[in-house]
Amino acid sequence: MPELRQVVLDCTDARSLAEFYRALLGLVYRPGDEPPEAGRVDDCGRDWLVLRAPDGASRMAFQQVDELPEVTWPEGGVPQQLHLDLTVESVESLQVQHERVLRLGGRLLLDRSDDPEEPLRVYADPAGHPFCIFVA
Repeated sequence: MPELRQVVLDCTDARSLAEFYRALLGLVYRPGDEPPEAGRVDDCGRDWLVLRAPDGASRMAFQQVDELPEVTWPEGGVPQQLHLDLTVESVESLQVQHERVLRLGGRLLLDRSDDPEEPLRVYADPAGHPFCIFVA
């Protein structure tokens, strides 16, 4: 059977989006994909970047594109097409992560944090890709 290696997100600023998810999920760059030293050209950041779990397993990749229509979900027009589901263990953790997401540059799309069966929030990352954080 095939094995899922990673989720790849198209974006118009691969480095910026990789940094968002690196900080949010505690991931690390694949060797060679790290940000360059100040003043150096970011060749990798203009093409393709990979983030891994600290144990080395690939998790996410970011592919630079020239244009990307922003998702308009839930209003319509441009559907999600794909979104990431992230989980936390408690409503308290959901609130902590909410504050982190906003601080890192995400924006809230839908708030169901008061749902008694499945508290959740849906966000857009800085490139507009939706993702959920919910209590599981």
